[in-house]
Amino acid sequence: MATTLDPILRPRAVAVIGASRSPNTIGYQVLANLIDHGFTGAVYPVNPHATSVHSVKSFPSVAAIPDVVDVAILVVPKQHVLRVAEECGQAGVRGLVVISAGFKEVGGDGVEAERRLVEIVERHRMRMVGPNCMGVLNGHPDISMNATFAPTMPPFGHAAFVSQSGALGVSVLDYAAEYGIGIAQFVSVGNKPNVSGNDLLLQWEHDPDVQVVLMYVESFGNPRKFFEIASRITKVKPIIAVKSGKSKAGARAASSHTGALAASDTAVDALLAQAGVLRAGSIEELFDMAMAFSCEQLPRSRRTAVLTNSGGPGILAADALEMHGLDLVELEPQTVARLKPLFPPEASIRNPLDMIASATAANYQTALDAILTDERVDSAVAIFVPPLGVRQEDVAESIVRVAQAHPLKPVLTVLMGRQGLPQGKAELHRAGIPAYIFPESAARALAALRRHREWRARPDAPGPEVTVDADCVRRIVAAARAAGRRKLTEVEALDVLTACGIPIARARLARDPNDAAAVAAEVGYPVVLKIVSPEIVHKTEVGGVRTEIDTATEVQLACAEMLDAVHQHAPQARIDGILVQQMIRGGRETITGITRDRAFGPLVMFGLGGIYVEAIRDVVFRIAPIRPLDAHDMLRGIRGTAILDGVRGAPPVDAAALVDVLLRVSRLAVEVPEIEELDINPLLAFPDRVLAVDARVLVTS
Repeated sequence: MATTLDPILRPRAVAVIGASRSPNTIGYQVLANLIDHGFTGAVYPVNPHATSVHSVKSFPSVAAIPDVVDVAILVVPKQHVLRVAEECGQAGVRGLVVISAGFKEVGGDGVEAERRLVEIVERHRMRMVGPNCMGVLNGHPDISMNATFAPTMPPFGHAAFVSQSGALGVSVLDYAAEYGIGIAQFVSVGNKPNVSGNDLLLQWEHDPDVQVVLMYVESFGNPRKFFEIASRITKVKPIIAVKSGKSKAGARAASSHTGALAASDTAVDALLAQAGVLRAGSIEELFDMAMAFSCEQLPRSRRTAVLTNSGGPGILAADALEMHGLDLVELEPQTVARLKPLFPPEASIRNPLDMIASATAANYQTALDAILTDERVDSAVAIFVPPLGVRQEDVAESIVRVAQAHPLKPVLTVLMGRQGLPQGKAELHRAGIPAYIFPESAARALAALRRHREWRARPDAPGPEVTVDADCVRRIVAAARAAGRRKLTEVEALDVLTACGIPIARARLARDPNDAAAVAAEVGYPVVLKIVSPEIVHKTEVGGVRTEIDTATEVQLACAEMLDAVHQHAPQARIDGILVQQMIRGGRETITGITRDRAFGPLVMFGLGGIYVEAIRDVVFRIAPIRPLDAHDMLRGIRGTAILDGVRGAPPVDAAALVDVLLRVSRLAVEVPEIEELDINPLLAFPDRVLAVDARVLVTS
């Protein structure tokens, strides 16, 4: 098998098998694109029923071509694909692009046909893009190859695009020119049984023509391999991905909070976040972000400023920037002093800087220069809403001059009026300055630059390893399986945590109310009482929990009441005893856990805990194993991170202790795959420690 994809992406000779004279066919369009857009190599049409196609000599078969063919584009009916692929292999063709459809995507016989096609490709040591794709493109002037059926050849630039959707790929190429995004290479991978997105990432990793990678992904064939490759690339080049299928809910019923919260898209979010990939919610967002990377420099910090001639758009930009984690800093006094004499009293000389509607192109130049000279500002968003008498083109020229004078500070622009919009955008794009129509788009794009800079600055050191007593956990799991149980008892679950080095509240199992009173004296008052039953998942829902018990008499009475409530709500449930546990007051309730995804493997969850965790859903996931930096990201990644930092005078929790627990849960997930699901809820966090109060563990059958 070839070690690179150069025969497909940088060919010297291309055969179009199925080239056609009929204008409304794919075979016609692919050949026309190769010729019309100036492919610098040789093009050989293959059509047994024509002597020439597009005024180019045609050949009856690939074997009849007198030259060495690097790549063959197959646009023949599906029933001929296998025969033609075999002929290509025998003729020494090194790469195939199979545009023909009718394979695995249609099911039935198509699955077997694709298997046989792959066998032919591998036997002849070829590489294959497709089947069921729209082709490949390389816009470098030395190659200028458009081997797709898209009607548009985008301008050459430094973005590479891989798409799993052919139809979407056509739209992408159409809109690339409009957005001012130059395309270096484009590949529609189709069913990807041979060349995958991972192969293309490896191809583009060291390609100097490719400075940013754009992806439309419907599925990950090998997510672990993607993670390995993408983590490496994103330290040098940004990867921006749109992953479809966000709304699909998890298919299986889960018996834990962690499993219930892990919808099908959860693992994708975790994978992309851990690999440093920027996730776009739509193709529009992907283009917004891609355009931003035309900036030659990344912002040195989160500190930014907004310049506008209209208050409303300036406020919208400020709101969006802060929502995306950027800081609108106060301008330095000397900056304000420089600007104040230049504008009328109605202007707002602060950040956002609102010059009001009377601002001229010269005002934009002076004000933007002052902002970028300010040591507190490391990037800027300039917004222009055209009033009468001021042209977009003139303002664009002013912005370009200032941006070029401050090359270390990225400038993004928003041109909101239609009059002169194409000319203004073109002027900015030529200078490598992103231009947007709406403030929110510019904010999202600047946030992408910020996230990529911070990702590249992250240290790669793995940090200290934690250990767990995996053998002890396996013995606990084996005992439960031998008893015919998938769910560990509360006592077994707490023993698992102890084996992992996770601190727990003291607890012991009691047989009955009298025994519970004796156990409580040993554990120490106050205590909590919990019903122990393999058939009860959420104990509070059946009255199976009692708290704040301070005396032996209260223990006996509470046990009796709890048993009555459980018998009433779950009469068939088997009762194995009563857990008597040390009552822990205070602390902030968090949750951590494990679940497993069929494709991605074990996932670690963290969030705010308690009984409302599934309603609030303030949780984040990462793919195990995680590193200390991943664990810290999880703490910062929840919406309620301020609760951990401390609100209304409360001290922050022990973040290091929480990180340690997450690392131990991750290690458990990797070393003991028999654990299918785990919840630690609540995991109480204090300023000086953490303490696990309750745990549920489900093992594989």
